[in-house]
Amino acid sequence: MKTSSSMDASDNKKTRHKLKKFLTRRPTLQAVRDKGYIEDQVFGCSLSTLCQERERSVPIFVTMCIHVENNGGFTHGLYRVSGNLAIIQKLRFAINHDERVNLSDSKWEDFHVITGALKMYFRELPEPLFTYALFHDFISAIKSPDYKQRVQSIKDLHLRKVIEHGEENRMTTQSVAIVYGPTLLRPEQETWNIAVHMVYQNQIVELILLEYENIFGR
Repeated sequence: MKTSSSMDASDNKKTRHKLKKFLTRRPTLQAVRDKGYIEDQVFGCSLSTLCQERERSVPIFVTMCIHVENNGGFTHGLYRVSGNLAIIQKLRFAINHDERVNLSDSKWEDFHVITGALKMYFRELPEPLFTYALFHDFISAIKSPDYKQRVQSIKDLHLRKVIEHGEENRMTTQSVAIVYGPTLLRPEQETWNIAVHMVYQNQIVELILLEYENIFGR
């Protein structure tokens, strides 16, 4: 029995040593990416990395969603109404494997599926569009009693066209802000005042939509 136990212990020690050796030699995910063996997917990929790899300032998928504005701007509850989650996941999978998926295809005829996928894209960014470093600056700005100081520069013109058809799609500036506030910016670490932050997040996006000409004007 003692001999058998000693052999088992020895085998386990050898196995652990081999496993440790394998793990230390295993290249990191970033190293594999740097060598070009794998390509970052669209969803969950850093915005700067994705745009740099594609040599674009805006991801192809986001640009393609202009299709929604051109054809679905009058759709009731655009961005507020949830699309079929199973179909959204299928679109997510398709975009990850081919960014140039034809959104005019009948498979994606429900505009709420496209907007749902776009919201999912922004939610899954490793860092939100309004970066962590600027979160508290935005909060301070929206709390300022001076209206002009609230007008901060951040680029998100896509949503502006949705509220231009507010009478038809029932999506006011405030409605869009409520949907996108927590999606476009959030603190790096959540604290006890989540509800308070959410109010400010909504107000920041609403202000950007209202003052987009002042913010993005030449």
